[in-house]
Amino acid sequence: MLSRRRYILITGLIALGLLSVFLKKWGSNPWAEGGRGEHYSLIRIDKSAIRPDDGDTFFYKDFVIRILGIDAPEIIHKEHGIFEDQPYGLKAAAMTADLLRNAKVVEYLPFQKDKYGRLLAHVFVDEELLAIRLIRAGLAYETISYFGDNGFPVLAERILKAAQESPKPPFERPYRWRRKHQKKQ
Repeated sequence: MLSRRRYILITGLIALGLLSVFLKKWGSNPWAEGGRGEHYSLIRIDKSAIRPDDGDTFFYKDFVIRILGIDAPEIIHKEHGIFEDQPYGLKAAAMTADLLRNAKVVEYLPFQKDKYGRLLAHVFVDEELLAIRLIRAGLAYETISYFGDNGFPVLAERILKAAQESPKPPFERPYRWRRKHQKKQ
């Protein structure tokens, strides 16, 4: 017959084993759809330190965060040679600012810095990808099909799916618009 101490130890080990199987099968991360088991270490943002910029970029503390997976229409950035707003640019910027400001929790998953020194990151507002919110609102094009998944295949798949299920945005792709309207300095 097992002693009480061994019984508790064995029961605890079995419980840990079952928990391990559960986490492997369904994922410990709420963003890993379908139980694919991707796990992300998200960084929570102090919302008071956010300064909105445009539809796909914002300032946080001492750095600039560029939202991965999307390209939103441009707004005036004279320092970058853009002297007019692209149609829907102000609307996209306003939506991003509102979502960041009104979210209970804002988190990001960093990837790397781009050639402009911006931090490329997946951004979550209340556990939902900000990129998907903008795509569904018709205020951003997906960029996964051009730049790839950046090491986050489940998130990339979700962004692509949202783009396929959403109507095409009513504005020209921002990279094309920039070619016509950006003045090189």
